[in-house]
Amino acid sequence: MQIKIDGLEFGYSSTPVLNDITLDLSGPKFVSIMGPNGVGKSTLIHCINKILTPTSGTVMLDGKDVKEITIKDMAKQVGYVPYSANDTFPLTVVDTVLMGRHPHSKWKSLDNDLDIVYDTLKMLGISHLAMRNFNELSAGQHQKVMLARGLVQEPKVLLLDEPTSNLDVRHQLDVTKMLKRLSVEKGILIIMISHDINIAAKFSDEVIMMHQGHIYDVGTPDHVINEENLKVVYGVESKIVDDDGRPHVILKDAIPMDESADMVERVRSPVMAAAIRKKQEEAKGLVEKEKSEA
Repeated sequence: MQIKIDGLEFGYSSTPVLNDITLDLSGPKFVSIMGPNGVGKSTLIHCINKILTPTSGTVMLDGKDVKEITIKDMAKQVGYVPYSANDTFPLTVVDTVLMGRHPHSKWKSLDNDLDIVYDTLKMLGISHLAMRNFNELSAGQHQKVMLARGLVQEPKVLLLDEPTSNLDVRHQLDVTKMLKRLSVEKGILIIMISHDINIAAKFSDEVIMMHQGHIYDVGTPDHVINEENLKVVYGVESKIVDDDGRPHVILKDAIPMDESADMVERVRSPVMAAAIRKKQEEAKGLVEKEKSEA
């Protein structure tokens, strides 16, 4: 499965949120989207999933513009786990998760759907909650149930908005390890928003670092998660140590806001710098071609 985003922009009224987002992602792979609050991380996955319509640019899913894909067909291919659940009606956990099977459901297919639901609840360690009312659960249990609902869609792409934010440290690790494993075993392209830099560094195949509505840097964890990027994007001083070939961040101090803002103005993002170099090389090539033809 491939997601190709070209020149994506989005804004609310006169306020831009996403600016010239260009990405090429293919699975199976585990991808983390990182960045401070308010930089457009959730907006980006909402545009991928057709929850929001971009003001310009394209999102292609295996070569097809998502504008041309129906909601039902989209749900067969792309699963989505929101940051928080808005369900307030008293459905049981089983019924809540079963809703994720709707895109695939056919007449008399309930038994197979229920098998998939119960297998997923067991995998997440929440089968004991099956008959509990969803709106009586804790925030952490809510997140696991919503994750189960996304997984039973059996998607080729799974988008997750901070799926471990309400979990304790052990369960954060368990869930992230499971997602990493599923990306390989099920051949899924998993794209997860995360505020935990070290968990993202430990498990991700690729990291997308966002800043002020732009892609600031993208690549492997050891390429993206470095002291300079963290200083510019997050406004923190840090030390990076090696952890079995993966970067591990030790936070040292926060940079004063005025100094951080000034630094952002002066420092060009690696992605922007690469794009400028490419344009300069293309322009140079055109000039040389014109000279040779003259």
